Amino acid sequence: MPADWKQSGLRWYWIVVLAFVADQLSKQWVLANFELYESVQLLPFFNLTYVRNYGAAFSFLHDAGGWQRWLFTLIAVGFSIVLTVWLRRLSANERRLSAAYTLVIGGALGNLVDRLVHGFVVDFLDFHWQGSHYPAFNIADSAICVGAVLIVWAAFTEDKAQEKPTRN
Repeated sequence: MPADWKQSGLRWYWIVVLAFVADQLSKQWVLANFELYESVQLLPFFNLTYVRNYGAAFSFLHDAGGWQRWLFTLIAVGFSIVLTVWLRRLSANERRLSAAYTLVIGGALGNLVDRLVHGFVVDFLDFHWQGSHYPAFNIADSAICVGAVLIVWAAFTEDKAQEKPTRN
């Protein structure tokens, strides 16, 4: 385990702050400038549309009666703590995994604040094609997805990197 935080993955914790701040600022802008369900088309396939998500990804459990708010709060806190502990155990040189963990933490905390403050998550990024809309999402969701992809990528490439023989 690295001796201090500067030598560990915690060195990359600024990414948590960056993802969190970008997410919260964008949501505050949407709340200040949009009415619920108001939509502005920016591209033929992309709108800014203010919606509320009372559930999780793809509105999972959105109509569960309110208890899901606390379940998703506990999950966000739990994952953030576990990933922070794992970051502490990583070397600062493990950039991909450090970036992955910090993106997931930043996104989880961004949506956590929404759940605690509003009781729902503010979503507004709305992609669509020929009348079909992908579920709206936000910057926190994007950070979580990018982080998850990086974690999977690291899982498939770390072993290959270790298997390569080194030349003297």
